[in-house]
Amino acid sequence: MTKRDWLQKSTVAVMLSTSLLMFAEGGHAAAKTVDSQSSAKTTAEVVTQAKALVGKDYKYGAVGPNSFGSAGLATYIYKKAGITIGDTIATLYKAGEKISVKDIQSGDLVFFSSNGTGVPSFMGIYIGDDQYVYASQGEDAVVIKKMSDYSKKLVGVRRLLPADNGTGTKPAPGETENTSSLGDKVIAAGKKYLGTPYEYGSTRSNKKTMDCSELTMWAYLEGANIDMGKGGARSQANYVKKNGSYTTDINKLKNGDLVFFMAYKGYKESDYKGIDVSKQNITHVAIYMGDNKLLNTFSKESGGVKITDFKDTHWGYRFIMGGRPY
Repeated sequence: MTKRDWLQKSTVAVMLSTSLLMFAEGGHAAAKTVDSQSSAKTTAEVVTQAKALVGKDYKYGAVGPNSFGSAGLATYIYKKAGITIGDTIATLYKAGEKISVKDIQSGDLVFFSSNGTGVPSFMGIYIGDDQYVYASQGEDAVVIKKMSDYSKKLVGVRRLLPADNGTGTKPAPGETENTSSLGDKVIAAGKKYLGTPYEYGSTRSNKKTMDCSELTMWAYLEGANIDMGKGGARSQANYVKKNGSYTTDINKLKNGDLVFFMAYKGYKESDYKGIDVSKQNITHVAIYMGDNKLLNTFSKESGGVKITDFKDTHWGYRFIMGGRPY
């Protein structure tokens, strides 16, 4: 081999090695990005699955689908979300990352003992809002309980899901970092459409025009990877009730929540006096942004997608319910 041939081959080898290294690093980085983007959806799936199993029978050691033991419930739920974990309390108590109770997030595993010390004797999955789901031997069913009622029995919290804190924002009171950042992502996705012209009954096949429920559909699909379907405001309210959590207390809304309203009857508070809210039909949906602001669209004359004030306006007087579809 001549010196020239050797130099040419060496150069090609170096270039190939560099390309492969860049590809590998790029692929690794891409995988991390996908993991970060999908973590919020995975957490939402865990919470949704946990809520869906409430009422199922308890059976010692059972792993579903019709009856569950304490650890078996967590194993089944995580598997449904695409994650394989252990199937005993002892194994799961050592799995993942140890978490302080003040940093608890939806999807975390919570462990208890009858006297609050020693090894855990039962466990559940935290679903947010001071609640956890577990298979109760005493009640012979899968039930929802308040964490605060069991604080003296809590012996540990473990996290097996990646944290979703990509926005760097602090959660609002009553929120975990997980739910807060996901709500902010929904708001950010919706704000991309500020100024988009309004069209009643707009097609979902393009984003040239939007009505209220198309805006919220795209915001949750692009911001949280949650598909609520192509229905209107009433359909989205039913989706929230079935798959997520909701409130009829206007003061308990969280950033990113969907907010549902009755028909317009006037701009004054007195125009809504004496109305039985529970009997009103939902005619409009918006996204709560916090700081007394809504992101919504409701008429051509108003300029399409825009940010409006909420409480102490006709929007506040028309409020029926709000919540999120996970």
